[in-house]
Amino acid sequence: MTLRFWRGWSIGRRMAFITMLPVTFLFTSFVWYSYYSHRAQVADELAERGRILARALSETSEYNVISGNLSDLRLTINGLVQSDRSIYRVEVVGVDGGQAVRVDSESARDAQPHYYEAPIKKQVVWINLFTDNGTPHVSASSALRPPTLTTEVVGWVRVTMSPSNMMDKQTRRFRFEMSIAALALAASGVLAWVLARSLTVPLREAIGALRGIRNGDFRVHLPVKTGGEVGELQASIGEMAQALDESKRDLENKVAERTRDLLASRNEALRADADKRKLIQKVNSIIEDERKSIAVEIHDELNASLIAARLEAQSIGALAARAAKAEPSPEIEEIGRKSQAITKLALDLYANGRRLVRRLRPEVLDMLGLHGAVEEMVRHYDGSSGCSFEFHGEGDFARLSNELAISAYRIVQEALSNVMKHAHASSAQVRLVLDEGAQTLRIVVADDGNGFDPASASEGIGIIGMRERVYAVHGVMDVRSRPGGGTVVAITLPLTAPISAPNPVS
Repeated sequence: MTLRFWRGWSIGRRMAFITMLPVTFLFTSFVWYSYYSHRAQVADELAERGRILARALSETSEYNVISGNLSDLRLTINGLVQSDRSIYRVEVVGVDGGQAVRVDSESARDAQPHYYEAPIKKQVVWINLFTDNGTPHVSASSALRPPTLTTEVVGWVRVTMSPSNMMDKQTRRFRFEMSIAALALAASGVLAWVLARSLTVPLREAIGALRGIRNGDFRVHLPVKTGGEVGELQASIGEMAQALDESKRDLENKVAERTRDLLASRNEALRADADKRKLIQKVNSIIEDERKSIAVEIHDELNASLIAARLEAQSIGALAARAAKAEPSPEIEEIGRKSQAITKLALDLYANGRRLVRRLRPEVLDMLGLHGAVEEMVRHYDGSSGCSFEFHGEGDFARLSNELAISAYRIVQEALSNVMKHAHASSAQVRLVLDEGAQTLRIVVADDGNGFDPASASEGIGIIGMRERVYAVHGVMDVRSRPGGGTVVAITLPLTAPISAPNPVS
């Protein structure tokens, strides 16, 4: 049967174990026996001395207890306690359990958990001083009527012993014995070490070479200094080191080549990402410019044409009304109704054109700035839905660039649109803070709606669009939400764009 702990041991350790195991067993047995015998000796000696002291004190304290001369008894007991350091406490207790005398030792450190007790007995001699006929008794043979003796317990002597003094003496003896045994054990250990070292010196060189290989030094030199299995082991380690050194060089070359490929791919991804951000920013700028151009054309041309068409229809209606007064006919009335329909249609088209212009290019942003435009947007959503919207703004937004103001406006617009479409919230808050010290614009849109799990749910088009707008102006976006706990969208936009994008890693 092979022991598990034996498998991983070296030859030297096994040799030392074989040498030291019986010695250690003998040492442990001796220590245990010596310790037990010393403690048993102390216990037996204390028990014997405690019983003797209790019996002796009970026999000598009879008169003092009966006569009530407790002071002399206390002096006697105190002298005894001071002369014997193994006594912890002596008590004299009456038959009623009341304590008559108690003397504690000043030098004893600890006490045994039990005490030794002896009764204090009083002997009573009954003598008949009268004869049987009632006359005084003068003399009589003691053999004819001996005195009557009775014994009565008048108290108890309790002696509590302290093992500390005896234990100190036995401890000194035990330490001396242990020192002798330890010297023998140390001599055995030295002998075991010498025997083990004579077997492990060749192996230690092989282990050192293996450790060097483990630490990456494959160019170790291990000469073969012995024969047998150890010599074969040394030769095998040398061959293995040479093979590992060659493999390491090949692996390093492959890793370097792969690293260069990865760095090139990363740099390409960084450049592509930077180009994508620039393209998104450019596309957003072109879209805003195109929206502005379309809005201007609708406002200046289409709306002007609709106004002209409305005026012409109104003039036709006025002519039809005058003609109907001069010569009523069904045709003239039909012309009047058609002119009114054309006028209403022109007004509706004009109103739709105005709404389209506002969607394409928020005029309120040019007139009121970002603060007023967002406030107007929040007021519009608050009045047209069952959700209560609140707005809070801090800072001077007049210093914002046109591009940053439009991006912030579109981001808030998309966030509020998501609240209306998906959140099913009862209240929402919009907060704009312009921190001139940190040179940032912070946007926070929070609602108490359904929420979602950002880790498991895929991002919708609205959040993706918001994130791309934020990244296009080098901002940071954080979406915090949980099912049933609402959603918080926190965005930080720098007032000034970075000077340059991060350089690719080379």
